[in-house]
Amino acid sequence: MDKKHKLTYFITGGGTGGHIYPALAIFEELLKKDTTKDIYYIGNRKNLEYGIIRSKNYKFLDVDVEGMPRKADPHFFMWGVKLFLAVIKSCFYILKYKPDAIFGTGGYVSAPTVMAGWLLRVPYVLHDCDAKPGLVTRELAPGAKSISLAFESAKNYLKNKKIYVNGNPIRKEFQAITREQAVKNLGIENRLTILIMGGSQGARSINSAAVKILEPLSKEGLQVIFQTGKRHFASVNEELLKIYPNYKRDKNLIVRPYFEDMVSVLKASDIAVSRSGSLSLSEICASGVASILIPYPHAAADHQRINARFLSMNNAAIYLEDSQTTPEKLYECLSTLAHDEEQLNKIKKNASRLARLNGVDKIIMQLNEGLV
Repeated sequence: MDKKHKLTYFITGGGTGGHIYPALAIFEELLKKDTTKDIYYIGNRKNLEYGIIRSKNYKFLDVDVEGMPRKADPHFFMWGVKLFLAVIKSCFYILKYKPDAIFGTGGYVSAPTVMAGWLLRVPYVLHDCDAKPGLVTRELAPGAKSISLAFESAKNYLKNKKIYVNGNPIRKEFQAITREQAVKNLGIENRLTILIMGGSQGARSINSAAVKILEPLSKEGLQVIFQTGKRHFASVNEELLKIYPNYKRDKNLIVRPYFEDMVSVLKASDIAVSRSGSLSLSEICASGVASILIPYPHAAADHQRINARFLSMNNAAIYLEDSQTTPEKLYECLSTLAHDEEQLNKIKKNASRLARLNGVDKIIMQLNEGLV
């Protein structure tokens, strides 16, 4: 393809890892294509996506937008003004950089860019990872060039003639990085490892139970990686220093607010304690990790509970209700699974069978349809 015909893309999505990492997976694969001229990531510099994208030296364009308030009060009016200004700014970006296509992963961060694309007739593709698509995906689906979904059931909520069920776009590193490489990247020992996480934002109930069981897990010789979430790190650290004053010197424990390299963290782990957002489960399965899933009880359309039960019914995870997540129960689940090699390997194998690793390629085919 002649250089002047190469394509420019806008990729947008942010706020949480569930919106950022699918967008990042598409971004990084497009970078490798000889048909690509330029790519810009559109997000909010106040959010998690800014640090992730800038750390990789990718081009980032800022839109100041926030989630829609649930009540019609003065704050709702201010939100509407802010959204309008973000759409105008996105229109300016489109006129300046002239993207050939836009890819959005839903959520409020992607809304201004996708709306601007609709206004200026730039084709856009949306991906939604939930069993019930979010508001942005539902409202903007009719104007999309096509839709990509993680769940078949999500089709029922959308109006578009071109809907494809691809699974979630998983970064290619999940296939490329071996456990040995992952362990080396983290500087830990290659032995049975437990990962405790509550998503990019953390989860208070998981953190509260975890802080009380880190010391006994370590005394059993188990290696534990604990991601607290940035906003919970200070309180978790304070609580841990009361319960286990020497935890920072314990070589079996790694406690951090957030890991940029979650691919290595997951690939180095044998067991994960996690919420059950769609992307988290896709990455857990892609890593062949046995998981203890604790769905967020207030998730929209109860999609986390649906996700977790699907894996547990396929013997690819252990299901635990948020209300049951006491230190005693979590310790029992972890210790039992860690010392039952046969059950552990069975769950890991079943998780691997559920992995869908070609979502990135399928979505890029959708995005480029009619353009290359």
